[in-house]
Amino acid sequence: MEHMLPELDRRKTQTAVEALLEKYRIYKTITFEMRESGITASYTERFHGPTNVTSDQTAQTATYNVDVPAARIAYCEAIDSIVDRLNEREQLLIRERYLKHDDVFDYKVYNHLFDPPVSKDTYTKIRTKAFYKMALVFADKGILKLTGLQKSS
Repeated sequence: MEHMLPELDRRKTQTAVEALLEKYRIYKTITFEMRESGITASYTERFHGPTNVTSDQTAQTATYNVDVPAARIAYCEAIDSIVDRLNEREQLLIRERYLKHDDVFDYKVYNHLFDPPVSKDTYTKIRTKAFYKMALVFADKGILKLTGLQKSS
């Protein structure tokens, strides 16, 4: 039985992976604001008896304050572990261009951060390979669906 790797559309794959990396950068740079539960009673109008719905605002708030940061940490750790599996040049490209700051541009990475500097075409090849590998791993982890990224024949 032969397993074939899917052929992915380069532009769609780049867009999808960049969106996931942007989410990572947002989770790393934007602090989480904990919710607080209200403790003052408020009047709730009820028509014709019980609604059969019970709510515990304190429990919902506590659950949110624990689950959301844990999910953010797990997501960032998953991205870090995926990037760690890439080769050195791909790791450098992804970390410097996509995981650190918003104001880093491609030309800064291939001219100033690569040692020795690489051409724009070489940079594009390295990025394309890295995104392809990452898309496959994201799909394997259930973070990304490959169906919309495959080349149409």
